[in-house]
Amino acid sequence: MEDRYSRNRIYVKPEEQELIKNYPILLGGAGIGSVIAECALRFGFENITIIDGDQVELSNLNRQNYTEDDISTDKVNAVKKRLLSINKEANINVHNCFLTTDNVESYINGHKIAINALDFTSDVPLLFDEICQQNNIPVLHPYNLGWGGLVTVISPKGLSLKAIAKNGQKINELRVVEYVSSYMKFWGTPQFWIDKILYKYLSEKEKLPPPQLSIGSWMVASMCTHLLFKIATNKAYKRFPEFYFSSINVD
Repeated sequence: MEDRYSRNRIYVKPEEQELIKNYPILLGGAGIGSVIAECALRFGFENITIIDGDQVELSNLNRQNYTEDDISTDKVNAVKKRLLSINKEANINVHNCFLTTDNVESYINGHKIAINALDFTSDVPLLFDEICQQNNIPVLHPYNLGWGGLVTVISPKGLSLKAIAKNGQKINELRVVEYVSSYMKFWGTPQFWIDKILYKYLSEKEKLPPPQLSIGSWMVASMCTHLLFKIATNKAYKRFPEFYFSSINVD
């Protein structure tokens, strides 16, 4: 095992470290994806593609992997610079554009795992999943819950997020979080703080993006990196409608 990853020993076998080095992963979205990308790179995933057409804003800095110097610059270029400053030999490919119904399939091809960190403002996130399933590519869905993190995996032969839609509901981040909260109540592990956050958010008079914290970003990044490792090395992992949830909030 090379010196860069020598402290991964015992946790990661040398042959596993070599396997993930060139394992191609795709990040749709460079918001929370910017944090996931760094965690995955430091772990040893050196073949990363990131797609996003956004620019860095001041409001991103509380939770995304950017600095004040990056404000008004393209997210993908800023995160590529960051990643190459960590490992200049890494294969970091970026596309400064938004995924659409017309181009999404062309960007998905050639990858073995995808991370769907897209905003649910259109049907593109669900189409992203659908095309990945058709191409036998597992898809990780990360969610920043402020004091915690949530990740679910859409497997090639498994259910899609559409399975939790009720009465024609549109699937979005809130619907997924509501589903998870209900699931945990049913199984005797309620997280009432999540319901309180959802209630306060939905009660806001102004239509705003959901509140998120840096804590949730870094928790989700670690969870996603662990899942990338599990999938790449053929270890067992939970598939949607099951999920991974972690929180530091015990109130």
